[in-house]
Amino acid sequence: MTAVAMTETPPVPTTDPDSALALRFVAGDEGGLEAVYRRWSPLVLSLARNSLGDGAEAEDVAQTVFLAAWHGRHGYRPDRGPLPAWLVGIARRKIADALSARTRRTDVAAAAAARESTRPPDASNAHDAVLNRVDVTRELRRLPEAQRRVLCLAFYGDLTQTQIAHVTGWPLGTVKSHARRGLLRLGRCLDGEVA
Repeated sequence: MTAVAMTETPPVPTTDPDSALALRFVAGDEGGLEAVYRRWSPLVLSLARNSLGDGAEAEDVAQTVFLAAWHGRHGYRPDRGPLPAWLVGIARRKIADALSARTRRTDVAAAAAARESTRPPDASNAHDAVLNRVDVTRELRRLPEAQRRVLCLAFYGDLTQTQIAHVTGWPLGTVKSHARRGLLRLGRCLDGEVA
């Protein structure tokens, strides 16, 4: 019997699709960003939803995570771990920020409610409240249309920014910008009247 020389075939390099996707993302390929979002947004959204218990807030956090990842993509180091682990780390920080903001809002609302409940009702307070509403309404009318619409939907319609984005068809970031600019302008106008 003759010995047949067995030749080893060199291993065929396999390309890990997740690694290739991470490299596209880090390189600034917008298609890579879209693919990363499609691939791992369910993971980030699930983590945020489980931690926050609010679907709309979880969606806001998920968008913030991917925006932060995109802006900080040059800080990602594949040798330190896979991209999904890096995204989860960002998500945990953004979730903690959202929980802290929620706590601050709750504390402010509780303090305001406590002040109102200890204040004795009198005619001057009611009169001041009516005047304040008139001032705010007048200043709202002076705002640019987009800012006025966002603030009216938020205050009078009691809609969240995510809901306003859905109603108006505007991107969430645009709604947030209009709300911020409108509130700043409204505050400056009302502070000017007090002075």
